[in-house]
Amino acid sequence: MQPAQRSITLDDKYKFESERVFMTGTQALVRLLLAQRMQDRAAGLDTAGFVSGYRGSPLGGFDRELWRAHGPLESENIRFWPGTNEDLAATAVWGTQQIDVLHRSRHQGVFGMWYGKGAGLDRSTDPIRHAHAYGTSKYGGVLVVSGDDHALKSSTNPYHCEPTFSDLLMPVLYPSSISEMIDFGLLGFAMSRFSGCWVGFKTLAEYLDATGTVEVRTAPLQILQPPTGDRPPAGSVHGRWPDPWPAAEDRLVRFKLPAARAFARANGIDRVVLEGRNPRLGIVAAGKSYTDLRQAMLELGLSDEHARGLGLSIYKVGMPWPLEGAGIEAFARSVPEILVIEEKRGLIEDQIKAILYGMPAEARPHISGKNTLDGAPQLSWVGELEPETIARVLAERIGVKRLPERGRQRLAIIDRQRQLMGPPLSVQRSPYFCSGCPHNTSTRVPADSKAFGGVGCHGMVVSMDRSTATFTQMGGEGVTWIGQAPFADTEHMFVNLGDGTYFHSGSLAIRACLAAKVNITFKLLFNDAVAMTGGQPVDGQITVPRMAQQLRAEGVEHIVVVTDEPGKYVEVTGLPKNIEVRHRRDLDAVQRDLREIKGVSALIYDQTCAAEKRRRRKSKQFADPARRVFINSLVCEGCGDCQAKSNCLSVVPVDTEFGRKRQIDQSSCNKDFSCLEGFCPSFITVEGGQLKKPAPQLPKLVLPEPTPVPLDGAYDIFITGVGGTGVVTVGALLGMAAHIEGKGASIMDVLGMAQKGGPVVSHVRLAPTPADLFSVRVPQGGADLLLACDILVAAQTANMRRLSGGKTHAIINTHETITGDALRDPDAKVPVDRILASLQDLLGQDCVEPVEASRLATGLIGDAIGTNLFMMGFAYQRGRIPLSLSALEQAIRLNGGGVEANLETFRWGRRAAMDLATVRDAAGQAVRLEPKPQSLAQLIAHRAQFLERYQNAAYSARYRNFVESVERQERAQTGGEAFSHAVAKSLFKLMAYKDEYEVARLFTEGDFLNRTSAQFEGHHRIRFHLAPPIFSRRDPQTGHLRKQSFGAWVIPMFRILARLKILRGTLFDPFGYTQERRTERNLIGEYRSTIEKIAKQLRPENAADATAIAEWPMAIRGFGHVKERNLKEAEAKLAGLLDDWLRNEQPVQLAAE
Repeated sequence: MQPAQRSITLDDKYKFESERVFMTGTQALVRLLLAQRMQDRAAGLDTAGFVSGYRGSPLGGFDRELWRAHGPLESENIRFWPGTNEDLAATAVWGTQQIDVLHRSRHQGVFGMWYGKGAGLDRSTDPIRHAHAYGTSKYGGVLVVSGDDHALKSSTNPYHCEPTFSDLLMPVLYPSSISEMIDFGLLGFAMSRFSGCWVGFKTLAEYLDATGTVEVRTAPLQILQPPTGDRPPAGSVHGRWPDPWPAAEDRLVRFKLPAARAFARANGIDRVVLEGRNPRLGIVAAGKSYTDLRQAMLELGLSDEHARGLGLSIYKVGMPWPLEGAGIEAFARSVPEILVIEEKRGLIEDQIKAILYGMPAEARPHISGKNTLDGAPQLSWVGELEPETIARVLAERIGVKRLPERGRQRLAIIDRQRQLMGPPLSVQRSPYFCSGCPHNTSTRVPADSKAFGGVGCHGMVVSMDRSTATFTQMGGEGVTWIGQAPFADTEHMFVNLGDGTYFHSGSLAIRACLAAKVNITFKLLFNDAVAMTGGQPVDGQITVPRMAQQLRAEGVEHIVVVTDEPGKYVEVTGLPKNIEVRHRRDLDAVQRDLREIKGVSALIYDQTCAAEKRRRRKSKQFADPARRVFINSLVCEGCGDCQAKSNCLSVVPVDTEFGRKRQIDQSSCNKDFSCLEGFCPSFITVEGGQLKKPAPQLPKLVLPEPTPVPLDGAYDIFITGVGGTGVVTVGALLGMAAHIEGKGASIMDVLGMAQKGGPVVSHVRLAPTPADLFSVRVPQGGADLLLACDILVAAQTANMRRLSGGKTHAIINTHETITGDALRDPDAKVPVDRILASLQDLLGQDCVEPVEASRLATGLIGDAIGTNLFMMGFAYQRGRIPLSLSALEQAIRLNGGGVEANLETFRWGRRAAMDLATVRDAAGQAVRLEPKPQSLAQLIAHRAQFLERYQNAAYSARYRNFVESVERQERAQTGGEAFSHAVAKSLFKLMAYKDEYEVARLFTEGDFLNRTSAQFEGHHRIRFHLAPPIFSRRDPQTGHLRKQSFGAWVIPMFRILARLKILRGTLFDPFGYTQERRTERNLIGEYRSTIEKIAKQLRPENAADATAIAEWPMAIRGFGHVKERNLKEAEAKLAGLLDDWLRNEQPVQLAAE
């Protein structure tokens, strides 16, 4: 394997010393600004730069990269101002082109860049239209960077900027790669200066979210000025003052747009890139469609030489609007037929038809695109195109028989992959609130109330069971109620609004509702960060007191602050008078009060973003409370009330011998502690001390270098994972390692809203050189390696279609990562075994390697975040990564942040690929495998032993005798044991009801407390969270008991109480007289009676129905009011089951009591 030789740093991307750098498309935009200064300096110009806009995917991280590059940018006089919103940012950029009107400029010109996602462009068309009409300064120029989202990955509309720019009469450039983003950006600034136009710049996640080895310039780009005859008259295109409005339109149409076309023509922005011999078909494509076309040709086995021989010519468009006429006319004269490949609307196709309209019919080529020549649909407007779609269309235009054998085989694979479906799944990996996210609590509304959704994280609540529906554009939250209130039978509405949106434009929505005098409560979340796009600060000085002052000044009289830390407000000054500060546990009561108020009211919910807390804690900028939550799984009922109260993804399911319970994922827990509100005594907190870090010793064994797969062409790695778990780091490391070795690499991370626990996929493409790669996505059926860091994401149909039997090798993390479905359904489960079986059916059993990577990583380093590096090490040692060890380890070092720990994790993964048993031993107790299925005899024996400890031998014998009696009946009548199995579990559950004695016993007789305490070092103490009826107060709204915290002094009390179990069910049982305990005892007798009668009628044909009846007690879970609610639901289900049974069996036998 080629060793790593090149000296690489992460700062290379902003230096002009190397012709090959490793960077993202977003970083390319930053480099573009620096390159423009280099361009101007070489031309002897003293210029400065100004950037402003508003974040939003796929440009969600641009501001973060600008802040990171503050030093290089500042040294070049390039200033960044994060806009309050998109239209004000555009107005600020407009100002850079007007400096000479009122001032003496410090520079010869200021080039400007505006950025925003498609929605931001929509809302900013007014200032941009005015600024474009005004024009640019001679040495200024403006680039309008629009982040499009053709496939609706992270937007509510499929944004496609070219029609908007054409309506603005603004030229738009469309680069096709990361490197071309820089060259086209320089051409865009030059075009803007030459023509006086603001110039649109189309970007997609395909490039912005992509990373790769990029060929860049170390010297200025040679830019040509159009010939004298194509230059606009002096003084006709640049900004001027005064400038009558009608004159601005005239100059735009008569001088500016022709100048833009002339500039594009002179610099070959649109050009022929392939000329066929005896041309038969001319193909026109731009941007992503062009790279997809080139990938489609590779898929069909069409080299440039082969394509020329087939008569193919390609015209690459760099300026989709206005299309430069002379170039396309010349191309059209050379081909008899044109196929236009473009996503969304046929803007280029329509322009070509208009340009060629006057050409003589005998010389004019036939044109197809969105439709075939016969008018049938061909290339869809909807979504985005993929190379496979283009390959199929291209094959039909060329003729399948004229393709090389490889191309025909590839077409067969494409057709097969289209029919491939993933396994049916009852759960999905969907974006969700982070663990400990304030939205988990703040978005709740009282019973019988309704709420409007919002944008960003607030948009996710509409898919949760929270009486919240619909959304608006950013800043319109609540205003739809103005149009609804006069005609609806609802008196009041709540609406969710984040502090970022409030600062952006949402304050105007509050003002509008005040003016309309509607009854609405604005729930303003102050979480101190723009969480959706990466935790950036809100763009302005905003605090809770300042927000409250603004609301009061606008006329909002009733304002309440709700927070998880009311104590901190003792020292907070600046709140207006008569504003209450309440604890978040009072949220329901506060909202009930506010909904009775006429007019506009406000609730400011103050709790820091959970993801931002985590980031700040890592950098020691935020307090990390020495407090952790644990759950005693023996006490836990698996009812899910803790999840219902917290809505937290760190309260995860765990399968035990007694069924599915809950535990706290210490790796992801953000210490919100709202799970403690769940009405359950199984929770303890450990306060003080700190978790011990596992310190297993890597066996002193020299790991042999594997024989890697050869890299003689594109090698495709497809990675699936969960947002927020570091999965994209794997692709970045692989790409950097390839870059270090001088190979080609591209990495495309498909994120969308995935950073909120949603699905993430990374397309990693490696090749001998960057020129060997076109499309950044792994082709359908083209994956050489599947690294399934999350098995559920791998099972999605679109992702399964990237895999192919005989080609793909899969390494699968079998860990069941929690989904949002599990928070609403305690029994929701990721079907790991079914997914594994589907992958084995598709790829072959020998090509699928399951490994419990998350459990092993947690046991080895104490944090599941190491899963991804562990998986990478495993794959490397299997020889599935065609890169050298030295390059991979150098990439890990360059990545920074816990380098030695990351290297160690990578090495553990390598070791696991060679000797999994040894690694499991080193991981220790943290690797708790799923409970093995028990035979019926083992099940009965184990539960009988448990019941003897629960009460006594006689109690245990009652259980054993009854179940064995049922077993004998079933075997005699059906020959099976499913019914008996259900009875064994259900009767045990009823008989082992968790009263005060049993909870005390489960905490003191087992090793739970000692095992938990042993995980800590330093002084620490344990606290219990209970709601004993004697001491506990009731919630004034719900009437339910409220839990309290108790210290370790209750442990001796527990021991005494556990020994008093002999009183259970006797006259001397002080707890036995409560309704809850009487109900529990009665259920045992009622269940036995029902089972005895069902068993008498048991036959093979009704065994399944009988088993369903036998299982009904398993749904009776929880404590207190939670158990009562679940009991009612279970009894209703039982009634239905019994009704069905009675209709099919002899009712007299069940009716006789």
